[in-house]
Amino acid sequence: MEIGNSPPPFPSPVPSPAGRTVDGVKETGKGGGESSSVASDPERRQVEALERRDREVRAHEQAHLAAAGRWARGGATFETRRGPDGREYAVGGEVNIDSGPVPGDPRATLAKAQQIRAAALAPAQPSAQDRAVAARASRMEMEARAELATREREGAPGPVGGKRLDLYA
Repeated sequence: MEIGNSPPPFPSPVPSPAGRTVDGVKETGKGGGESSSVASDPERRQVEALERRDREVRAHEQAHLAAAGRWARGGATFETRRGPDGREYAVGGEVNIDSGPVPGDPRATLAKAQQIRAAALAPAQPSAQDRAVAARASRMEMEARAELATREREGAPGPVGGKRLDLYA
């Protein structure tokens, strides 16, 4: 299961010779659009927007990682775009999370589902994909609760508790 956010509609960088206009921005660097400084107001505004987006994306993915705990599989991965200043900026990202049930242990599955839901909703502004992951985790939680109830009702041995005894006085 992957949680994260999608890139906004920033224009994709297109390599071009110096001095050519690409995506409405005049490139002033030497070759390939990789200038070391931003020369125009539109370029400066684009870099500021990319810097803002980079900070948002990294904070968003860090929130997922912090809440996912041991269920996170590796670190965050980022989709980047090259700005008119030649630097790479994160415009989207994701965190992979182990989202399967814990085999044979509905109590552990219940706890895991709750942590997955918390991780999906951890960022200040969860994406649509984050909300979908949270909904799937809620379903897994409900299934684990149902399994726990069935085991308790049937007096099943195992993680839920042992055999049930009926005592009458």
